[in-house]
This record gives sequence, structure tokens and C-alpha cells, in this order.
Amino acid sequence: MPCSEKFYIFDGMIKRALQYSFSLLNVDYVQLTSKWNYQNIISPYYRIYYIDEGQGEVSDFERTVKLEPGYLYIIPSFTLCNLCCSNYLSQYFVQFFEESSHGISMFANNRAVLKLKACELDVQLFKRLLLINPGRGINRSDNPKVYEKALYYNEYQQLNNNQSLAVYTETQGILMQLVSKFLTPDVSAGHTTHTIPAKIIESLNYILANLQEDLSVCRLASMVHQNVDYFSRQFKKYTGMRPVVYICQKRIERAQYLMATNQMTFSEICNKTGFENLAYFSNTFKKMTGISPSDYKKQLYAYSS
Repeated sequence: MPCSEKFYIFDGMIKRALQYSFSLLNVDYVQLTSKWNYQNIISPYYRIYYIDEGQGEVSDFERTVKLEPGYLYIIPSFTLCNLCCSNYLSQYFVQFFEESSHGISMFANNRAVLKLKACELDVQLFKRLLLINPGRGINRSDNPKVYEKALYYNEYQQLNNNQSLAVYTETQGILMQLVSKFLTPDVSAGHTTHTIPAKIIESLNYILANLQEDLSVCRLASMVHQNVDYFSRQFKKYTGMRPVVYICQKRIERAQYLMATNQMTFSEICNKTGFENLAYFSNTFKKMTGISPSDYKKQLYAYSS
């Protein structure tokens, strides 16, 4: 093959790779016990683990994968899974958002837990990522349902914004290297089906991006050309929640974020989060959090003072 052709092929591959970027959430080394046991987790970001001691399990709809020393694991975004440690497990982990210029994930056709044998370079990449991004552990409950909040996502994004160009670029490079290991045909072979159907993923993405809009089940089902009953059953099957419950949960999380970061009135927050009126917002907020919006805001001020 002529050198000019090789160059154009290589240049095309580079441009394709640069269509993707990553936004770091957490990176840390942790030692876990049997308390690390969480069911029906579905996250909008990626997880990569390197296990150095102990044992655990990650399961998706297709299979149960044993977490064991010397291996790397990836859980793509929107992959419904269970996390479990029966006794002791120590791991390096990194969590990050994927962003693409065309909106299509690298793992759009492979939403499954993947496993591969690690090498010494992988361990060094994790250690380097920790070194250049200090203080990026979760630093709160390791229960995803506790730390998966827009408020915390914003907190981590501010840290990313404060990175130097050198650290940002190196972080991107390390994450790209780790992700690339799971894109080879031999790793993904046999796992080319969606853990969650594409139409459900499309709906989840739309909900998160349009919480202030009309998100009736009829509208969501129509968008993906499905019968309302069938769509609702599929949604609950793959997320563990009915669409109405999921939407309310995400709207309340957004409301908590706005209350913590803005001086909006409750009426303004209603408009931003898609609630029809203040009474419905207040009732839903108290039902899902256990306290009223005003009491929640008082707690925020008390905490900040």
C-alpha cells in the first residue's frame, strides 16, 4: 500500500477517535466489604474496574461476571447491572461520562459487562490517573443511588474545568487507552446485543435532556413508534421502574440541584423541571425525599453555614 494511502487511513482513524471525549467523575482505589451490594443499577456514565485482591460479582441481563484479581472490567453507560461483594474486594475504579459529536456511543451495540486480562501497563495507567487527579474519590456513600445526583455531577465538572490543559489532555489519553482495550473484536465477541434495547436507551437520553417538557408516556411511546402498554412494560423490565416513576425521580433530582445551585423561586423550579403546578411539585418532592421543598432548602442553608 502506498504511503499516501496509509496516511489517509491513519488520519481518518484519528479523526474518528477524536469525535469522542470523556468527562471524568471519579477515580480511586478502594477496599470493599459485603456492604458493597447494590441491585438494579443503571447509570448514565461508564465504569472501569481493575481488581487486585478479593472477589465479587457484576451481573447484567445476559450473565454473571466474576470480579477477580488481575482483570479489567467495563460497564458501559445505561447498562442495567447488579454489584456484589460477598466478603472482601479491592479495586481501582474510574467513572466517566462519554460525549460524542454525533450522539452515538462507542458501545451503542454492546451494552454488556466486559472482562479482559490486565497487563502491567493498565495498572500503571490507573495509578497515573490517580496521581494527576487527586481527591476524585466518591467521598460519600458508595451506594450509586446516593451519589448519582446532578448536584454531584456538577461538582465533578467544576473540577474538570479547573484542570490544566496538560492534565486534561493526559486524562483523556489514559481514558481512551483503557476504553480501547474493550473495543477489539475478541473482547466483544458474543456480546453484541443491547443489554437495554436501543429504543429504551433513546427514551432515557431524551428524558434526561428534556425534563422541563411534556414527558407523557404516550408521547415517549410515540417517539419510538411503540404501543403505550408495550413501551411501559419494556421500560419497567429494563430499568426497574415505570416511566412515570423514573421521570418523577429525575425531575426531583434536578429540582434538588437547582435549589442547591440557584436562587430560583419554587415556581421557577417547577417550570424548569416540568411540574404542572406548585402543589404537585411539593407533594411529589415530599413523597420522594421525605421532606418538603422548603425544609430541604432550609437544610441546604444550614449545611452551607
